[in-house]
Amino acid sequence: MTQAKKAKAKKAKESKVEKKTTTNNDQVAELQAQIDQEKEKFLRLFAEFENYKKRTSKERLELYKTANQEVIGALLPVMDDFDRAMIEISKSENQELVKGVSLIQNKLVETLKNQGLIKSEVNKGDLFDAEIHEAITQIPAPEESLKGAVIDVVESGYALGDKIIRYPKVVVGN
Repeated sequence: MTQAKKAKAKKAKESKVEKKTTTNNDQVAELQAQIDQEKEKFLRLFAEFENYKKRTSKERLELYKTANQEVIGALLPVMDDFDRAMIEISKSENQELVKGVSLIQNKLVETLKNQGLIKSEVNKGDLFDAEIHEAITQIPAPEESLKGAVIDVVESGYALGDKIIRYPKVVVGN
């Protein structure tokens, strides 16, 4: 073979090697881009899953706190009846009867407290707040200082944890 042909063959080989190297570099870059893309997808999916776990655990805690809300709400009229009964029974001279009903009422109240029920404290003379009270009627205030204030509490209010399940029903001075 002549030298020119040898040189030409050598150049062709070098050209093929360069093409292979360029092709390999392109493939490596393409594969690296795909890896980066998959890493990004993984990180997003992982972050989404962490947010899901936090959200569901928060919802589970909220559900646990208010799971008894319907049952406790159904027992509130019974507590109101006990309060009215205690007022009438305390007028009786039979102290054993008063003591027995009082024990039953206390047991019911304590059981509901253990379940998270909180009685809202509203007193006569407190200022009326539409956020925490339910006005059932307005009457002329017997004193000037009672205008816009609670004159009478008709029905007690209750909260279960942080959530109000029944607003106190009050009479407001006008």
